[in-house]
Amino acid sequence: MKAQGTRIGIILFLLLAWLAAPGPTACMGGQAELILATTTSTQDSGLLDVLVSSFEARTGIFVKTIAVGSGQAMALGRRGEADVLLVHSPEEELTFMEQGFGLRRRPVMYNDFILVGPPRDPARVKEAASVKQALSSIASRAHPFLSRGDRSGTHVKEMSLWSQAGVNPQGAKWYQETGQGMGQTLMVASEKEAYTLSDRGTFLALSSRLSLDILFQGDSSLRNEYHVIEINPAKFPRVNATSARLFSDFLVSKEAQDLIGTFGLARYGQPLFFIMGGPDQMPR
Repeated sequence: MKAQGTRIGIILFLLLAWLAAPGPTACMGGQAELILATTTSTQDSGLLDVLVSSFEARTGIFVKTIAVGSGQAMALGRRGEADVLLVHSPEEELTFMEQGFGLRRRPVMYNDFILVGPPRDPARVKEAASVKQALSSIASRAHPFLSRGDRSGTHVKEMSLWSQAGVNPQGAKWYQETGQGMGQTLMVASEKEAYTLSDRGTFLALSSRLSLDILFQGDSSLRNEYHVIEINPAKFPRVNATSARLFSDFLVSKEAQDLIGTFGLARYGQPLFFIMGGPDQMPR
């Protein structure tokens, strides 16, 4: 009986040790899985799939992607629930870095924001000389405008543009918030014949499914920059800092920059994003 009890004890000990053992991620030195929090525009445009697939093939590191607005992505970073961010809300990013949540922030790519709306253009946005004038024209005619309303980079930019135009749209019947990502907001705007602000990449990727036209573009204030931010392991020791560094290095490598610079070119006749290289590369 004593020997049988000993064997049972050994089995229980081995079972508990197996259950307590680290999972596959930790077994590979914490490099097997990376949590990326990123804006919806990179996913809706299809670019993220291309970049992540290439990174995974090169490193063998699995990337778990969480696609939300930039504000929500940085909120995940502030709680140590992501290892690396790819976001496009420059002012909030700088605050994030000043507060010590980010270890390193590097420019990756840019495109631009555009104002889209119903092809008949009832608010005469096409006639505007500036984006401020375009928004004022929509407000003065009280034509429906859809906002993401989700603290994303696009939403933050939109609120900044309204402020520059001297218009406070909050509470107006013509101003509605979807609380959704860029792709879904474009779909709703198309159904409602409403205006909205979009990044160019997501709009081009979905344009065949939308009854919307680009009605205003090219204003220098509409530039849309994306940065990669590694979460600071000094604040959150459990983040996968090694893989985050590898992913950050990959996004600015020639391989990834070539993928970004040519993405969408064959299908749309123009790239959806531009590698960081100066304002002369802005679409006109």
